[in-house]
Amino acid sequence: MTRIDAKFAALKSEGKKAFVAYIMAGDPDPETTLSVMQGLPGAGVDVIELGLPFTDPMADGPTIQVAGQRALEGGMTLDRTLQLVRDFRAGDDQTPIVLMGYYNPIYSRGVDRFLDEAKTAGIDGLIIVDLPPEEDEELCIPAQKAGLNFIRLATPTTDAKRLPKVLQNTSGFVYYVSMTGITGSADAQAGDVSPEVARIKSQTDLPVVIGFGIKTPEAAAAMAPAGDGVVVGSAIVDRIARGDSLDDVLAFVGSLADATHS
Repeated sequence: MTRIDAKFAALKSEGKKAFVAYIMAGDPDPETTLSVMQGLPGAGVDVIELGLPFTDPMADGPTIQVAGQRALEGGMTLDRTLQLVRDFRAGDDQTPIVLMGYYNPIYSRGVDRFLDEAKTAGIDGLIIVDLPPEEDEELCIPAQKAGLNFIRLATPTTDAKRLPKVLQNTSGFVYYVSMTGITGSADAQAGDVSPEVARIKSQTDLPVVIGFGIKTPEAAAAMAPAGDGVVVGSAIVDRIARGDSLDDVLAFVGSLADATHS
């Protein structure tokens, strides 16, 4: 059982939904990222989703694209991202961390080496959005053998024929993309999402967490009943980008977490 599995089991026993917060590693610098990471659990975050900067983030909208570019220009690398995780783990051995990114940096590092380093650093799961199920032997299967959850995305266009393939080797949770498009591009609508999540839950016992288009506490509260939790990313990254203080960023995160948990 990974930290992710344990966290969702604990939340279920408490009758609570999960709040997942996304931030970009190294934006605007590693020190700021670490400070934000260290404050997230106290603000009510159940799972940290840590973005791995990449030059061509095809699933991400402008806010996260620019955050990744800032991080890369500041010298952020895969090595430094793993060091961030190690530094975080020095003070927190409980909060699950999911690394979200793209396959190229992992492929360049070498899958076996990457998985060993990621597991040792304290990463619990991976979301690699440009590896479809047909490529599970590349990373998904090795990751699960290494003890890491491999979290797959389902979308409004994942039809009944495709869904079993998507769920086949998914673990930890299913990330439901609440709309077609990129991160931060529109507001998600709970009425549209609920039947789709119900369809997915009829095919799997895994928790289903809803992301993309959730920007406010009100939206988080409206969306949380549809699944087992929500993800907020762009709205948090935007506050970091505009230079909000650490206290203000964490206060905003806390309002999202409270709304989700309620």
